[in-house]
Amino acid sequence: MMARTDPPGLADDSHSRVAALGPGRRPGGPARGQVAAADVCAAVVEALPVSGAWVMAQGTAGAGHLMCVTDEVGEQLAELQMTLGEGPCMDVLTSGAPVLVSDLDEYAARRWPGFTPQAGQAGAAAIFAFPLRIGAIRAGSLGLYRDKPGPLTGLQFGDVLILADAAVGVLLEGQHPDGAAPASGGGPGGQPPDLTRHRAEIDQATGMVSEQLDVAIGEAFVRLRAYAYAQDRRLSEVARDIVARRLRLNPDPEPDPPRIRER
Repeated sequence: MMARTDPPGLADDSHSRVAALGPGRRPGGPARGQVAAADVCAAVVEALPVSGAWVMAQGTAGAGHLMCVTDEVGEQLAELQMTLGEGPCMDVLTSGAPVLVSDLDEYAARRWPGFTPQAGQAGAAAIFAFPLRIGAIRAGSLGLYRDKPGPLTGLQFGDVLILADAAVGVLLEGQHPDGAAPASGGGPGGQPPDLTRHRAEIDQATGMVSEQLDVAIGEAFVRLRAYAYAQDRRLSEVARDIVARRLRLNPDPEPDPPRIRER
């Protein structure tokens, strides 16, 4: 029998690795020994051959919220998907199944025509998205990217599933059911303060658009996203301008009444 040559996986010590990256090393982390979303992202990048990672929580209006991100490219990839409404993580939120794209090639471009070219320009060559769910509860998605094409091995795939389980616990347990405020200005699940502001601005802007246009919250977010896409701007930038009242979206013009042709 040939000796095993694959590197050891995380099956035995994945949760201890996540915990080792957790509250004890990150000032202002969650209390009571909780692991934050940022700890899961950091553990994924440390343990696997990927360039970056992010965790996206599923929103009630389909907006989603960025809980953590390891680098600027990952942030661009996550926000691109929220703005365009397409991409691996959006498919995961809908289907509940992993989406593995080892090469952002022509097939990916046909599947996500708006996302794929911009993802390549941002620096991604491969993207992998995993559902964060327990039973019928869909909490969000875990996204990974590489700056070079290449698939995940079977062992690496299993490792990500283990860490995805840890991320689910973060999203579900980090809601502070006892009513306590997040530590040091952080958000649910140890969400960093800057991403907490990002989330709050998008939520507030969506609510303002809903009131201004007299539409439901879901429709308001669609309008917000469509404006950001049409203007080639980041969703967070548009939301910030709306909250600061530098921008107001206009309602759709009333259709012209039908003309009556005289004989």
